Amino acid sequence: MTSVSTQLSLVLMSLLLVLPVAEAVEAGDAIALLLGVVLSITGICACLGVYARKRNGQM
Repeated sequence: MTSVSTQLSLVLMSLLLVLPVAEAVEAGDAIALLLGVVLSITGICACLGVYARKRNGQM
């Protein structure tokens, strides 16, 4: 299983390869998109952690 940092770097690299193709996307939009992706992944991981702890009876 690949690490989270490897998966995140693959996602960021794929986004950086796709974004320059769209000419209407400005730098601010790209930064906002990357921040949104990172925050979404962090939120999903946090929710999965809470779910796993509740399921194991640690909370």
